[in-house]
Amino acid sequence: MKARLDAIDWQILKELQADGRMTNVELARRVGISAPPCLRRVRALEEAGLILGYRTLLDEKQLGYDVTAFAMVGLHSQTEADLIAFEQTVEKWPLVRESYMLSGEVDFLLKCVSPDLQTFQNFIIRELTAAPNVDSVRTALTIRRTKDEPVVPID
Repeated sequence: MKARLDAIDWQILKELQADGRMTNVELARRVGISAPPCLRRVRALEEAGLILGYRTLLDEKQLGYDVTAFAMVGLHSQTEADLIAFEQTVEKWPLVRESYMLSGEVDFLLKCVSPDLQTFQNFIIRELTAAPNVDSVRTALTIRRTKDEPVVPID
């Protein structure tokens, strides 16, 4: 394990993953310490880079994003400069919510959300396949989400 954490640090991380909006006083109560040392520990975990930030999880379907799909992208060239250039291009596409560089037959896996199938198809045809260095694109539409745990497993 890379980080040296004690049981209280682990509990703090677990509690904040479950509810990042709780007050420091509530967090301290849940982990069994007083508020000032709890706040110091949280700040230390943030400064160490273990806590990267706080965000609100939204329901994309209720906000009009009815299509979730994956695009598997193969590139012509995998030189470091070409990989970085593709990553920078991906950053500009709002429909792409997650991007992973992979080993094996596919170079990148992109998770995309879209209001409808036509918008997703337009993105694939007009932007993704037209991007420099893109050799191949395969897509897969999701039927339903069967698990969604956007957190690290902490026991």
